[in-house]
Amino acid sequence: MFIILKAIFFALIAYLIGSIPTGYLIVKIKTNQDIRTIGSGSTGATNVKRVLGKKWFFIVMIIDAVKGIIPVAFAKLLSVDALGLYAVISAIFVIIGHSKPLYLPLRGGKSVATGVGTLIALNPAVGILIALIWAVITYFSRYVSLGSICALLASPFLMYLFKNPPFYVAYCAFAGIYIVYLHRENIKRLIRGQENKVR
Repeated sequence: MFIILKAIFFALIAYLIGSIPTGYLIVKIKTNQDIRTIGSGSTGATNVKRVLGKKWFFIVMIIDAVKGIIPVAFAKLLSVDALGLYAVISAIFVIIGHSKPLYLPLRGGKSVATGVGTLIALNPAVGILIALIWAVITYFSRYVSLGSICALLASPFLMYLFKNPPFYVAYCAFAGIYIVYLHRENIKRLIRGQENKVR
């Protein structure tokens, strides 16, 4: 019973932190616009860039990554758990919170930066490698979505190669599939050659 209550506690904390709509709040404060009515309708960093430019793209991306780090690091700090179960529960619920936030009508971002933040908290080396893969693919292809999809799909393999607990590897597989699902419209546009490139 205690294990279940502890899992619920970490899941709830992570979901509430993940639900903080960084991009929505920044755009609302600076322009009084609802970012959900602009561009892709996402509250993530890429859509923020359409309104506020490259500087705020990076600011939102960093804040969203920190949002992913905090609950996972908190779970690791408070629970001595060799399997990493509570950290993984926190990771799952923080990315769900970001994409389906409580504070907005379940319409948030695509959880890429927050997902990378969870990986940094689980294993800094893997998280940094994933961020580098994202940066390289995005830079050369000019597609943020393609960089995001490829980087997150690579995460379970890297987590396994770095000899992390099976729960970590399973989480990475879940996160990769979940983030691909959130990018399903981007994938359709990539196939049609209609996806927007970053400048």
